[in-house]
Amino acid sequence: MKVITALFLTAIIFIGCNSKDTMDKPVIPKLVIGKSLTNLSLNDQHEKPHTLNATTKKVIFAFSKDAAHTCNDFFVTKKATYLEDNKVIFVADVSAAPSLIRSMFIMPGLKDFKHTVLVLDDENIAASYRANQNIEKIIVVYIKNGTISNIKSINTVDELEKEIEN
Repeated sequence: MKVITALFLTAIIFIGCNSKDTMDKPVIPKLVIGKSLTNLSLNDQHEKPHTLNATTKKVIFAFSKDAAHTCNDFFVTKKATYLEDNKVIFVADVSAAPSLIRSMFIMPGLKDFKHTVLVLDDENIAASYRANQNIEKIIVVYIKNGTISNIKSINTVDELEKEIEN
């Protein structure tokens, strides 16, 4: 009985850690200059839905753990409304992390932040935002009337602050 229980628990852990879905269709990039981003609709770290609104000027994407840490480490030094005041939305892609790690560590950690973090947690949805981007960098997407007008890849906190405040 102990062996069966151990095998069952091991199977649950491996199933819970597997967040990869097979993608049967080609990925169509969503971050393309001239393309609309008005369909961006994601939940924040508190599972509250958000959409792009008419006042949004920039969307910052962090696709890697390092990029997300750089952004969050910077945002915690600012007041809670810093992003909103600058008409910026921050999106963190956690889809590559195993589901067990996401639910036990990443999401509870994100809930501690005072700033809003929109969460990409589905690998299939995230793939279209990641397509053709350098996912190791912070991606700043400029929005004009709901349409992408420019895309920049940056690395540092200084660059991040400059892009947000200009």
